[in-house]
Amino acid sequence: MTEDNEARTEPAVRPANKRGAARLSAVQALYQMDVGGSSLADVLAEFEAFRLGAELDGEQYREADASWFRDLVKGVVAEQRYLDPVIHRSLVAGWPLRRIDTTLRAILRAGAFELMRRKDVPARVVISEYIDVARAFYEAEEPRMVNGVLDKLAREFRSSEFDGPAKPEEPEEGA
Repeated sequence: MTEDNEARTEPAVRPANKRGAARLSAVQALYQMDVGGSSLADVLAEFEAFRLGAELDGEQYREADASWFRDLVKGVVAEQRYLDPVIHRSLVAGWPLRRIDTTLRAILRAGAFELMRRKDVPARVVISEYIDVARAFYEAEEPRMVNGVLDKLAREFRSSEFDGPAKPEEPEEGA
């Protein structure tokens, strides 16, 4: 197999829409809070002032839905004590959540929050969006892990969306 063929077999990362950009920024903000110890208020202010749709150090950040970003970050922080055990139950035995990479943990927390609390977005869309977020950071197994964990959670919390034959994904306006 040539390099060109190998490149074509890799799933492409779709360009983010405003909510997709908000999801990516929320994961970055959650990471920053976890690693750097930034407060919720500080990280929200920093991202809204300097990152969402802004240019920073010569790099243009994609325009994001600021209210979606705030809802995700605030929601994950408020519900983290509930989210973590739920995610932990969905992991393979022997892999406690604390052992998971910080970025991956932020992706799983944001995805789990959205699956549990944002019923206005179809579960399959949420899963797909967070797989794309994972692909922005990882090339190997992590996007598949995100798919597996979020799929388990979606079937637990939104089983009605998975009853019967699979429905084709329809792009959601603003998803």
